[in-house]
Amino acid sequence: MEDPFAAQGSLGLEQTIQGMLARQPIDYVELRLEVNEATVIELAGTARRRVDHQIDIGGNVRAVSGGYAGFVHFDSWERLEAHVAEAVALAQMAAAESFAPRDAWAPSQVIQLRARVPYEEDPRRVSTEDKVALLQEYGEFGLAADPAIKGVQTRYFDRYRHLWFFNSLGSLVEQEKMDLGGSVLLIARRGGAVAQRGVSFGSSNDFGAVRGLDGAIRDAARRAVALLDAPQIAGGEYTVVIDPHLAGVFAHEAFGHLSEADGQVDDAGVLAAMQLGRRFGPSNLHIYDTGHDAGSRGYLPVDDEGVEARDVDLIKGGELVGRLHSRRTAGTLHEAPTGNARALHYRFAPIVRMRNTVIAPGDTPFEGLFQGIRRGIYAAGSTGGQTNGELFAFRAAEAYLIEDGRITQPLRNAVLTGNVFATLSHITAIGSDFTRYEGGGGCGKAGQMPLPVSHHAPSLRIERCLVGGVK
Repeated sequence: MEDPFAAQGSLGLEQTIQGMLARQPIDYVELRLEVNEATVIELAGTARRRVDHQIDIGGNVRAVSGGYAGFVHFDSWERLEAHVAEAVALAQMAAAESFAPRDAWAPSQVIQLRARVPYEEDPRRVSTEDKVALLQEYGEFGLAADPAIKGVQTRYFDRYRHLWFFNSLGSLVEQEKMDLGGSVLLIARRGGAVAQRGVSFGSSNDFGAVRGLDGAIRDAARRAVALLDAPQIAGGEYTVVIDPHLAGVFAHEAFGHLSEADGQVDDAGVLAAMQLGRRFGPSNLHIYDTGHDAGSRGYLPVDDEGVEARDVDLIKGGELVGRLHSRRTAGTLHEAPTGNARALHYRFAPIVRMRNTVIAPGDTPFEGLFQGIRRGIYAAGSTGGQTNGELFAFRAAEAYLIEDGRITQPLRNAVLTGNVFATLSHITAIGSDFTRYEGGGGCGKAGQMPLPVSHHAPSLRIERCLVGGVK
């Protein structure tokens, strides 16, 4: 696919745009241009339900006057100067008419950067028909794995983005982004009992993540069938061991969103609860956010405000030490931007979002996490959940009874609930089994869904965790 920069001459157009932005009679202007290409495939068994390939070109302008922003997006690269003028007028109007205190935007460093995707295997070099054929093989394999497997649902996507970012300070960032992911969901049925398990995959640079899934599909089929005969979990308070996948989901959903500073700036109660220096867990608990893990779906060298990514410690030594920022939230709280301003698409303005949320490994071997547990729960994976401020509820994909330090029988429909601050304080062991999990889902916030993110973690042991059963 040929982009308009290639057609018009990259250097000349870049210089023209930078000159146009520098002339604007306003505090700050940024212009973002995008060329996006996406493939989506969905199968039921081996039957095609959806095979789409889409291309779109557009961009946006954000202008700031006295701390107030005007935002305009557009679906072609024509009339750029008119779009800039419109955003400038909106910002000036907002500044003139607003009675609220203005936002103090943190300063931004001028950067000149061009970043390409460090591909292992470029999915654009694999034909759509070859992708469909591979997914159909997985459908056939899943259906043949066990007589109780009655359905297989497969989905795949890849999204390539070529972006240019300019601002009136003189920054120019050209970068490519690739995001791919999906899942193979196996549905087991016997009589009136239904259970499902799946295999999820994701990457920011390697179609190889989609290959070689036969063993994982076979294992998922076995576990789905085993759940058909599992008894309903008895609700109550347990010592719980959660696997790296569920630990990562917990770090992202229950704690990570609270660490996004726009929620703190706009809610005095959350800001007070997230006071830096507050103790949130054991002294060996370390949670951080990074955009530097190449290959992870949360990989982000430069954010959508032209701020270079840096690692952000959130909890270190068991204490809250940091939060995630855009330029606006950083300026309001007199802190530094962190490279966490992200936009799903050019039709959205950037907001504070996580990238790759990580719980650092501890020193407890996996087997040691179960020692001394007379009766507890081992919970693995997640099929969904919700948060409401500091409260959370997550449904484990699998649960097993722990008896006298050993995993015994499977259980159905375990839901873990609680208060995130209390739960963090009840962590009594952090596993050494650190796992990089790359799934095919995404993060949702303010209508921007699914944004590519990752979570990497070890297993955790948590005391006094409330576990309920659902039918």
